[in-house]
Amino acid sequence: MKKKTVLVVDDEMDMRTFISTLLETSGYRALVATNGEEGIKKAREHKPAVIILDVMMPKEGGVQMYRELKTDEQLKGIPVIMLSAIAKKTFFHSQKMLNTYRGQVVPEPEAYIEKPPETEQLLKVLDDCIGCEKFERA
Repeated sequence: MKKKTVLVVDDEMDMRTFISTLLETSGYRALVATNGEEGIKKAREHKPAVIILDVMMPKEGGVQMYRELKTDEQLKGIPVIMLSAIAKKTFFHSQKMLNTYRGQVVPEPEAYIEKPPETEQLLKVLDDCIGCEKFERA
């Protein structure tokens, strides 16, 4: 079975290393980016099965990248797991305000996990996003 590619976009090297190692040892192919600008480029180039996205990053942050993903015809179908130290309630409030301000409704992400993530929770959410809970890990 071909490994599913997961794009991890996070500016923290420790978090990228932790998540990409977890993914690789769980049977996924990890692809990493350090900010939203790089993440969008890699998403367009590789069309990952899922994107794990941090909110607060330099250059183009996660909120901007998320909105760009969900309004791009080629990328909007890719499930996104937001992973951040920012409280879930705060993130969803900011999205609601941006939807109102911009007059553009962007759907909620498939999941939102606060840092630090529990490995089993992250893998379960990832499996659910891919749509095969019985995905066999190598």
